[in-house]
Amino acid sequence: MTTHTGSCHCGKIAYEVDGDIDQALDCNCSMCRRRGGLLWFVPRAALRLTTDEADLGTYRFNTGVIAHHFCPNCGISPFSEGKGPDGSAMGCINVRCLDGVDLATVKIVPWNGRDH
Repeated sequence: MTTHTGSCHCGKIAYEVDGDIDQALDCNCSMCRRRGGLLWFVPRAALRLTTDEADLGTYRFNTGVIAHHFCPNCGISPFSEGKGPDGSAMGCINVRCLDGVDLATVKIVPWNGRDH
């Protein structure tokens, strides 16, 4: 298993996440369509914030079940948190915010979040 590091643009929000990226979702919901993130879902326990949690900005929309975190300083959204379909705590990692990941090697799967 690989440990990845990631952050927002300015570094005020940084984290480590354990796992091997098998795919990333390219979601077309109103949020993802605008921010352009590629999403990799992991168990929440695999995600460790390495900066102060108080620095997170958080936005919730629609049903409010996903905490979309962003940096109030640079505006980048490096990850979100929510519940999986089985109710387990999940981290939703923006693969574009991970250090050293070659997106050409990641299977990108379209996801119709607009209609879900």
